[in-house]
Amino acid sequence: MNSDTGAGRNGEAVSRFVERFAAQLTEAGMQRMAARVFAALLASDDASMTSAELGETLQISPAAVSGAITYLTQVGMVSREREPGSRRDRYVLHNELWYETFTRRDQVLGLFEKTLRDGASHLGDTTPAGARLAETAAFFEFLQHELHGMLDRWRAHRATLDLPGA
Repeated sequence: MNSDTGAGRNGEAVSRFVERFAAQLTEAGMQRMAARVFAALLASDDASMTSAELGETLQISPAAVSGAITYLTQVGMVSREREPGSRRDRYVLHNELWYETFTRRDQVLGLFEKTLRDGASHLGDTTPAGARLAETAAFFEFLQHELHGMLDRWRAHRATLDLPGA
């Protein structure tokens, strides 16, 4: 059992949080089981759990844990680490998870922008479709610029916060 079931934790309240946040992530487009596993890891003091701990916490099968972890690993939200002296893996949230997630989104936005600009040039900027692609590319360029500034401002703001581990 992980250390998150100790004194000072209301297990029922933590479970309600996990399910509520997972439902919100699912509504936003994340796979349901991946959302539940992610929320459980987020609510874990260690930000890490084994497959058995996740299964027990969420009352899900090893196959469900495996599928969720595969998805979360592919999208870069968790990593797999070997427990020292053990054959068991621990699944760990990345440090600065949200910062890293949005940084990766920036790379996707750059790829979208380039493809849209190429498409606009092939369709012709004066055609309705070409103009639409050019405007969409300009929107993604704007988002990238704003995202860079926002992430820089977040780092500066985070440094002013009195957060544990910050």
